[in-house]
Amino acid sequence: MNQLNNGFTLFLSLLVEAMPFLLLGVFFSSLLLFFVDERNLADKMPKNPLMGALVGSMVGFLFPVCECGNVPVARRLLIQGVPTPVAIGFLLAAPTINPIVIWATWTAFHDQPEIVVLRVVFSLLIATIVAFVFSFQKDLTPFVQPTIARYLKFNPALRTQSQRGSKNYQMQQQAGTSALLQSGTYLLGAGQTMRLETAAAEATASSYGKPLAAKLRLVVENTIQELRELGGVLVIGSAIAAAIQVLAPRELILSLGAGPVSSITAMLVLAAVVSICSTVDSFFALSFASTFTSGSLLAFLVFGPMIDIKAVGLLLAIFKPQAIFYLFALPALLTFLFTLTLNLYIF
Repeated sequence: MNQLNNGFTLFLSLLVEAMPFLLLGVFFSSLLLFFVDERNLADKMPKNPLMGALVGSMVGFLFPVCECGNVPVARRLLIQGVPTPVAIGFLLAAPTINPIVIWATWTAFHDQPEIVVLRVVFSLLIATIVAFVFSFQKDLTPFVQPTIARYLKFNPALRTQSQRGSKNYQMQQQAGTSALLQSGTYLLGAGQTMRLETAAAEATASSYGKPLAAKLRLVVENTIQELRELGGVLVIGSAIAAAIQVLAPRELILSLGAGPVSSITAMLVLAAVVSICSTVDSFFALSFASTFTSGSLLAFLVFGPMIDIKAVGLLLAIFKPQAIFYLFALPALLTFLFTLTLNLYIF
């Protein structure tokens, strides 16, 4: 009974901590949808994969969202036709490369400024490298969910998406197959169905040239729509993270943190399990400063904001499991190598 109460408390704390940033993320996503012409945005992004990965990793400085809020923004960037390295770089770096997190880290580790600097440098390097690796996958559709894949197929600029959606519906009707039997999410109207992504595309196309009040109304409607979709998976991810924290006692993880290698491994696992928000994780890491190596503290601060159990549920709204495996494994490996170098040769 005590474990159940602890798990429920952890679940609520994760949810309450993450929900404001998820709301901020879907709000920015809606602003991108209705106030930014995706054609101009895609055209201004670097075409060079390495430069695109670097720029995408630094764009997070303009969008102060944590690992909950960056997912809807990254999804919108992909839908708008932004190059894959830019979107992946933003997805991985935005939770750390933003002024709020940098300020919070400085507040916690002002006596160890090297922790602040190396957190930013390592996060930027790892996000850029992983995003550059993803650039070698020219066709991203096998790695993303079907809803996102449909947009990628019609890029650039979501050309004639609404027309194609209508044609698909007409073809299904002619074939005698109900649209609701097809994969995807639908809106029910007056005697007809419409794909959720088709409705979003039509709303985007119709928003250009409209008065500001009409655009703001569309922003609110789209924010509510995305919050419903991503909020559900956030609840599931928070529940899983809370359950693991209760079932895997922290003392067991701490007992592994004596050596330069085992301490990094323990903090990588702890970062994924605890799923704490990047705006406050530096204060959590500070509590281990007296017992863990500096390299392992950096491992926690760098890897945690990129991928944790809570974020996996949100990432499933964009990527298929095999892509999430790479998004998990590559940052973990690079973080381990960088921080191990620090433990063995510098600190």
